Amino acid sequence: MKILMLSDVYFPRVNGVSTSIQTFRRELRELGHEVWVVAPKYDQPTTDEPDIDRIRSYRVLFDPEDRMMHPRWLARRLAILQNQNFDLVHVQTPFVAHYAGLRLARRSGIPCVETYHTFFEEYLFHYLPILPKSAWRAVARQLSRRQCNQLDGLVVPSRAMQEVLVQYGVRTRMRVIPTGIPGDALPEGDGAAFRARHGIRHDQPVLVFVGRVAFEKNIEFLLRVTHELQRTTHSNIVLIVAGEGPAKNRLRRLGSKLGLEKNLCFVNYLARGADLSSCYQAGDAFVFASRTETQGLVLLEAMSLGVPVVSTAVMGTRDILAAERGALIAEEDIPQFAAQVRRLLDDAQLRRRLGEAGRIYARQWTARGPAQALLAFYQDLRDERSGAPS
Repeated sequence: MKILMLSDVYFPRVNGVSTSIQTFRRELRELGHEVWVVAPKYDQPTTDEPDIDRIRSYRVLFDPEDRMMHPRWLARRLAILQNQNFDLVHVQTPFVAHYAGLRLARRSGIPCVETYHTFFEEYLFHYLPILPKSAWRAVARQLSRRQCNQLDGLVVPSRAMQEVLVQYGVRTRMRVIPTGIPGDALPEGDGAAFRARHGIRHDQPVLVFVGRVAFEKNIEFLLRVTHELQRTTHSNIVLIVAGEGPAKNRLRRLGSKLGLEKNLCFVNYLARGADLSSCYQAGDAFVFASRTETQGLVLLEAMSLGVPVVSTAVMGTRDILAAERGALIAEEDIPQFAAQVRRLLDDAQLRRRLGEAGRIYARQWTARGPAQALLAFYQDLRDERSGAPS
């Protein structure tokens, strides 16, 4: 099968959408299929394979990390790519890529499928505070319903996201397909060396968060949990926040206000590999409290490296945490979440048991199965369009 993926975001911009595209592209190619990617061109130089097309783009005012593909340049490129005889268009983002991908699919008479990666109703008001939260929620729901119902098929990473879209009034055929993690996603790291590089003693309790440092990730809550632990039972605790994003300066200010200057360690994005693994494994626990995740791959990455997790179970993280393996589930309540973290920090045997269980559990989420499920969905949509029996 020959697949064209369109996205308004891709590496070097690090986030879950980029990771999902890269993971599925790799798995589908290993299964013998051809996958082209059309994505924005960024300021940073990139070394891309021939079937990754970069489109001239411009900055997004409310989110300087992101780029928006120039519609005219994208249209010109797609007019050329239309001659490649793709079997299916898979859109990954609901912006310029959505409308361009839909037009190309309709002109070519092929299915258009899209992945709903982002829970926008809990996202937009952080970046465009010109309207109240309730207004942005209504806008997000209406736009999502309209766009999703234009498609031939919709991929959702979790059952929770599917339930939300059904409530919106989305009638398009949906399939729940999480991304999963590659079998060799992350090598073993050196947590002790990572601690030493950042001036953290081997006997200090350490919590780790890895991800985009964005308002919707609810990292502020993790700082308040750290403050609760610091002032009660673990005065030398350290929270490592690994990533970049628009909330970093506000988090630094909050850390100073809470008196956590010696308890916080901010590090930039880490390339996937030994450095990132070492960051995860520097922690006694991985902590997470996002309200907007459609799947929460970082939980699986931490588990795959033997790091126990303490997390809320909201939206997509519910699917991962449902088995209660490798993790302790906490409410979004500072004392209760802190109590779960404290329980883990004070019990080395529990940490080892959860770490071992997490490694085994993460293997059930390898990306090959989701890639095969995605191919089956593609084929169903193609059969439906051609009138062949599914």
